[in-house]
Amino acid sequence: MQLKHLRTLLSPQDGAAKVTCMAWSQNNAKFAVCTVDRVVLLYDEHGERRDKFSTKPADMKYGRKSYMVKGMAFSPDSTKIAIGQTDNIIYVYKIGEDWGDKKVICNKFIQTSAVTCLQWPAEYIIVFGLAEGKVRLANTKTNKSSTVYGTDSYVVSLTTNCSGKGILSGHADGTIVRYFFDDEGSGESQGKLVNHPCPPYALAWATNSIVAAGCDRRIVAYGKEGHVLQTFDYSRDPQEREFTTAAASPGGQSVVLGSYDRLRVLNWSPRRSIWEEAKPKEIANLYTVTALAWKRDGSRLCAGTLCGGVEQFDCCLRRSIYKNKFELTYVGPSQVIVKNLSSGTRVVLKSHYGYEVEEVKILGKERYLVAHTSDTLLLGDLNTNRLSEVAWQGSGGNEKYFFENENVCMIFNAGELTLVEYGSNDTLGSVRTEFMNPHLISVRINERRQRGMEDNKKLAYLVDIKTIAIVDLIGGYNIGTISHESRVDWLELNETGHKLLFRDRKLRLHLYDIESCTKTMILNFCSYVQWVPGSDVLVAQNRNSLCVWYNIEAPERVTTSSIRGDVVGLERGGGKTEVMVTEGVTTVAYTLDEGLIEFGTAIDDGNYSRATAFLETLEMTPETEAMWKTLSKLALEARQLHIAERCFSALGHVAKARFLHETNEIADQVSREYGGEGTDFYQVRARLAMLEKNYKLAEMIFLEQNAVEEAMDMYQELHRWDECIAVAQAKGHPALEKLRRGYYQWLMDTQQEERAGELQESQGDGLAAISLYLKAGLPAKAARLVLAQEELLANTELAGDLFEKIRNPQRALECYCKGSAFMKAVELARLAFPVEVVRLEEAWGDHLVQQKQLDAAINHYIEARCSIKAVDAALGARQWKKAVYILDLQDQSIASKYYPRVAQHYAALQEYEIAEELYIKGDRTKDAIDMYTQAGRWEQAHKLAMKCMRPEDVSVLYITQAQEMEKQSKYREAERLYVTVEEPDLAITMFKKHKLYDDMIRLVGKHHPDLLGDTHLHLGKELEAEGRLQEAEYHYLEAQEWKATVNMYRSNGLWEEAYRVAKAHGGANAHKHVAYLWAKSLGGESAVRLLNKLGLLEAAIDHAADNCSFEFAFELSRLALKHKTPEIHLRYAMYLEDEGKFEEAEAEFIRAGKPKEAVLMFVHNQDWEAAQRVAEAHDPDSVAEVLVGQARGALEEKDFQKAEGLLLRAQRPGLALNYYKEAGLWSDALRICKDYVPGQLEALQEEYEREATKKGARGVEGLVDQARQWEQAGEYSRAVDCYLKVRDSGSSSLVEKCWMKAAELAIKFLPPQRSLEVVRAVGPQLIGIGKHSAAAELYLNLDLVKEAIDAFIEGEEWNKAKRVAKELDPRYEDYVDQHYKEFLKNQGKVDSLVGVDVVAALDLYVEQGQWDKCIETATKQNYKILHKYVALYATHLIREGGYRQALALYVQHGAPANPQNFNIYKRIFTDMVSSPETNSAEAYHNWADLRDVLFNLCENLVKSSEANSPAHEEFETMLLIAHYYATRSAAQSVKQLETVAARLSVSLLRHTQLLPADKAFYEAGIAAKAVGWENMAFIFLNRFLDLTDAIEEGTLDALDHSDFQDTDIPFEVPLPAKQHIPEAQREEVRDWVLTVSMDQRLEQVLPRDERGAYEASLVAASTGVRALPCLITGYPILRNKIEFKRPGKAANKDNWNKFLMAIKTSHSPVCQDVLKFISQWCGGLPSTSFSFQ
Repeated sequence: MQLKHLRTLLSPQDGAAKVTCMAWSQNNAKFAVCTVDRVVLLYDEHGERRDKFSTKPADMKYGRKSYMVKGMAFSPDSTKIAIGQTDNIIYVYKIGEDWGDKKVICNKFIQTSAVTCLQWPAEYIIVFGLAEGKVRLANTKTNKSSTVYGTDSYVVSLTTNCSGKGILSGHADGTIVRYFFDDEGSGESQGKLVNHPCPPYALAWATNSIVAAGCDRRIVAYGKEGHVLQTFDYSRDPQEREFTTAAASPGGQSVVLGSYDRLRVLNWSPRRSIWEEAKPKEIANLYTVTALAWKRDGSRLCAGTLCGGVEQFDCCLRRSIYKNKFELTYVGPSQVIVKNLSSGTRVVLKSHYGYEVEEVKILGKERYLVAHTSDTLLLGDLNTNRLSEVAWQGSGGNEKYFFENENVCMIFNAGELTLVEYGSNDTLGSVRTEFMNPHLISVRINERRQRGMEDNKKLAYLVDIKTIAIVDLIGGYNIGTISHESRVDWLELNETGHKLLFRDRKLRLHLYDIESCTKTMILNFCSYVQWVPGSDVLVAQNRNSLCVWYNIEAPERVTTSSIRGDVVGLERGGGKTEVMVTEGVTTVAYTLDEGLIEFGTAIDDGNYSRATAFLETLEMTPETEAMWKTLSKLALEARQLHIAERCFSALGHVAKARFLHETNEIADQVSREYGGEGTDFYQVRARLAMLEKNYKLAEMIFLEQNAVEEAMDMYQELHRWDECIAVAQAKGHPALEKLRRGYYQWLMDTQQEERAGELQESQGDGLAAISLYLKAGLPAKAARLVLAQEELLANTELAGDLFEKIRNPQRALECYCKGSAFMKAVELARLAFPVEVVRLEEAWGDHLVQQKQLDAAINHYIEARCSIKAVDAALGARQWKKAVYILDLQDQSIASKYYPRVAQHYAALQEYEIAEELYIKGDRTKDAIDMYTQAGRWEQAHKLAMKCMRPEDVSVLYITQAQEMEKQSKYREAERLYVTVEEPDLAITMFKKHKLYDDMIRLVGKHHPDLLGDTHLHLGKELEAEGRLQEAEYHYLEAQEWKATVNMYRSNGLWEEAYRVAKAHGGANAHKHVAYLWAKSLGGESAVRLLNKLGLLEAAIDHAADNCSFEFAFELSRLALKHKTPEIHLRYAMYLEDEGKFEEAEAEFIRAGKPKEAVLMFVHNQDWEAAQRVAEAHDPDSVAEVLVGQARGALEEKDFQKAEGLLLRAQRPGLALNYYKEAGLWSDALRICKDYVPGQLEALQEEYEREATKKGARGVEGLVDQARQWEQAGEYSRAVDCYLKVRDSGSSSLVEKCWMKAAELAIKFLPPQRSLEVVRAVGPQLIGIGKHSAAAELYLNLDLVKEAIDAFIEGEEWNKAKRVAKELDPRYEDYVDQHYKEFLKNQGKVDSLVGVDVVAALDLYVEQGQWDKCIETATKQNYKILHKYVALYATHLIREGGYRQALALYVQHGAPANPQNFNIYKRIFTDMVSSPETNSAEAYHNWADLRDVLFNLCENLVKSSEANSPAHEEFETMLLIAHYYATRSAAQSVKQLETVAARLSVSLLRHTQLLPADKAFYEAGIAAKAVGWENMAFIFLNRFLDLTDAIEEGTLDALDHSDFQDTDIPFEVPLPAKQHIPEAQREEVRDWVLTVSMDQRLEQVLPRDERGAYEASLVAASTGVRALPCLITGYPILRNKIEFKRPGKAANKDNWNKFLMAIKTSHSPVCQDVLKFISQWCGGLPSTSFSFQ
């Protein structure tokens, strides 16, 4: 195998940016690259980048750069990518099948360490290695990961074998481990395979061995069990570096290893069984190869590099072209890619056993592949990409291949027929036969799936000429042999392999049923026979008959039709089947019944889905309905319930369809929840039995599952109550009685009284039965039952019923009353004796009272109007509401005695409001008040009492009552009474008296909230006095007096309680203060223990010190915190200092170890001696500070000498310096600085100069003096700096002198660089004060020519600037000129500017609006410049509305053919033709000017690049229009040319696309009217009026063009933006047109000429011939033509002569001008005696 570089997919970068991993998809369509920035790029198979997406970190808080991608692999279906990352995670991204599909994360697997490598060998299984040494497996289906095996060493590489069933991992310690998911019968071992000498970063698993390499620069090939096969050692090669990655080809025949700038290739030699090294692929500047990926078909290899490049290589052993149609690429010895050159499709042909492919052929209409290896035969179908490899021993190439069947290849070889199914690697079968004709062999391979049959593979062939054998290819056994008496010449199985059709040489057609082994002759003469594809329908020809068997199961039922030719074929498609018959030279199609074919076949196959799909395409007819019924029956039998549901829907059986829909939902739910077939569920089976009306079977199914309720529900739903009750009875169901009641109720609801009577009779209730029989109108049946049961004979009610039935109401009523059957008696009386009803109702009520049914009696008494009885009954029955209702309807006198009884009842029920209302109604208010009082409802009692008693009586009553309650210790009730009469203070006093303080506080809070705090405080003091300290504490705290609480506890010696309260309520430091007092009260060791316990020892010491209790503080620190003693001494010292006891304070400071503080104390008090003494004795470092302090004192007294001495003693000259500076004694400061701190001298000097500058003139003089001193001292640099610091002091001459002096000194004495800096600094300063010459001279001293020139320019000394430029640096001459121009321009000195820059001067004239001067100046320049400014001026004039002046400009200066001027010319033309007052003789000169300018323009256009362009043509048309207008104005000046003028106005109408249409029609109409052409005038003016209306409306849509049909007057013209004719003239026209139209004397048609066309039209409508227009009138020239030299220019002879004659007679100069123009325009005049002289 060789590598050939194809292309660079990703360009490398300048630095390290390694490609971390790459992968090809399984379908070869996608290639993924992951870059160093963690972005995945996606390429197509042609290397075009199509997509990309960014990966994401496991946790965003670590940032996007917190990980690297170490592994990447495509899923087997190529729709997902797994990404392994170093941040301990694997993400699986769904990338979809198409480019640009949304990328989503569909799985993620979190790990315990970094993922180092990754493979995706099989569906759902991702294998990956971790940094901790484990190899794990992630299942994308379950989203879980598990460990395959673990090691202790980092996984450096991971690879799979060619089939993906085994994995190989390389580890950092050199271990290589093998693991199989399935060893495919190889028997190879698993586990640790080999220990490689270095980490095997480059690891590949080829077909015959394992190849490993690493940093030792050796490639080792290991055998299947780990022994070394070969070693390639490059360790001595200085060019070679470590191997970083390896990849085996998909076929496992080659391995490529990547290193630095090189790819090494190893090829396996099957013959020698060793690896052979091919020539390495060396690429300079490739750098280290970091990743390799081999395309799955082996044709491409991609290499990623350290610099981020991706290179693609072509891999092949050899290539060849087969028959110019196919390209064969041998990518390995055992792998060939076959590419169709026309379609671009590819098939990978590969030997799975690794045998070398010897030769590839493409046969069978270039669809089938055949290839040989030494031991196998490779076959394939290019269309379906199904490939097979079968064991095949070479037979010298004598095989014959038949490809007639799409599923199977038939191979004949030495009398043996072998069948190979495409896509299968085993031979399907092999039989011996000598008959190789494909018509004598029939193979059927799963061509039509039948229900209940998985695989169906059959073969029929001839054993000899008269014997047919049929073989089942799956089992490999014979399923039938047919011995025939005659030679067989054709045979074919049907698609399902159940029927065999064969014909003998006598042309008899036989059918053989394989299952029943019966043979039937179905046709005695057969010239053509064929099965209809996709069905079991048979078509045959018997002489002149076409025979069709729609049902082959009944061969005797044949459909025949006559034909007049031979059948040549069958065509099936588009929902129909046609038999093609040739009749003479034509082919006729006979259509078969598709319904019978399709439906019958589907039913035979049990393929009900297909049958349904077919029926859905048909309209509903009786035949279709029958098919749906058949299908529904079969689907139900086969339990295909969805199809059955669809059938019943189609048939309109809504109930069945709905029932089946519910059944299907049950089945689907069961299938989802439990799996399996939902149709086996008991509910589904029971419902199907119900559908077949087999309710007993359904009941049995339910009861088998103990679903008694469901069985009963079924019967109830069907109203089969008897069966339902029987089931309930049999199973002892608790709802039996309820069912019976329900059944009875249903019978009553459905008015089945007879059936209900029978039911009651059966249950032994004779009375109910008789009642029901009578209700059903069956008295005889009732009488029979009465006679049958003796006990019923004594029943008077029953007798009454019978009397009523025999229509004897009087006797019936008596019987009813006697038997107390008042209900029936009342009903009968209502119908027969209405007067008796009231009496009967009262009697009925009395009867019910006797029966103690008082509540039932109430209504009857009401009906009988016996109110008192009704009330008594209601009270007796305790029906209180009814009693109230009845009482409310009675008189007050009657009702009042009953109300209190009812009220007592409601009071007992505690419904006091109702009771109160009733007491009041009964006039017993006092009872109501008593009720409320007894119930303790004082407010209501009070409210009621207030209504009927005096307030003071109420108060006395309540207070007395309250005092009674108080005596009984019912304090709460007493409180409520006091409060009710608004005497809360009595309640408070009561509670205080009885020491019920909580209640007292509650009432104070409620009624006197302002006194609450005082009350608490008062109670606290009382309780404290009584020794009830806890309670006192509560009240003190409620009064927010925590200090009182603390003091209480302190005075009682309860320090702990005091501390607790202070801590809880007293703020941050209160508890510390209490603890301190507590400790102080204890003293000594006890105090220390307490404070330690409370953790406040240090705080207590601080507190003691803060409170000046230094003895206690010293005591505590001595006992417990000795380190605090110095601090206390210090604080004591500070206390003493504040008290003015300095000697004692000094001693304490020294004890505290702070002598410096003592020193500072004495310094502060200016006791210098004491300070000096302490400092020298205890703190020598402070001596200097004492001296400094003393010096400050001296300074304050202005004793500078003493201060200086002290500071110098303290070695602080810097301070002396500062003090002198502050005092403004700069000379002393400079002296000290020079003597003691020379390093600061320069800075001090600068500061001094700044100060001097601030002081103004005095300061400047100081600076100048200082500068002179420096200069005298030879310190020129400092002198220069000093001079430069001189700024504006009011004396510019002094400043100038200083600056000049600085520059002079710098030039003379300082280095060139420094002098340059000084001059550059001084120059701008001089220029700033207007000393330009001085600045320039300075610049020139240092050869700064440009700066000098700039200085002169700024001083406007132009001559000097020019001279310097000319003499010293001529390069700057243009520079000076440019600035001079700018200067003149800015100053507005245009006249001077002309001499320097004409264009700038002209622009300035334009800016200033001096157009005449501009044009005058431009005239002196070239033509181009002139016309630029002419165009600008013209544009300006047009904007101002001066188109005539603009025209005059172009008359004067000519009209150049510049495209940028075209719009100007068009605008002048438009303004001119639109302007008023141009239709007169006076307008001639304007028109002549326009004509001449346009003529000049057209002449110029002819010579330019714009010649013959659309613009040129447009200007030629404008020229013609201008000529017509000029000629019209000339003609208007001569009376005899009046008609010429009119004709010109009419001719101008053909140009209305360039002219305002309304103006043109108006002028034409008026001209026609003036010369008496009234028809034309009427039409034109009418059109004018239409146009004026259109202008008003803003649209031309309403215009009628009928008058101008067949003319060259255009219809589509621009709508004028405004009216061009004044209102008065429009009104005149409107009046004239109205008058003429009323007259009706005019014919509204345009005049026609001999062509039959409108006389002014150039185009003849009938012929389309175009005539030339006359130059004089614009009318078409039909005869008497005068031609001019210029082509296309002519005149009508009559008009021409008329025009000449008018000139002669009138001597009109304007007419002569027209002739002169025509002469110029047309190249001279025709030969005539006329002369211009």
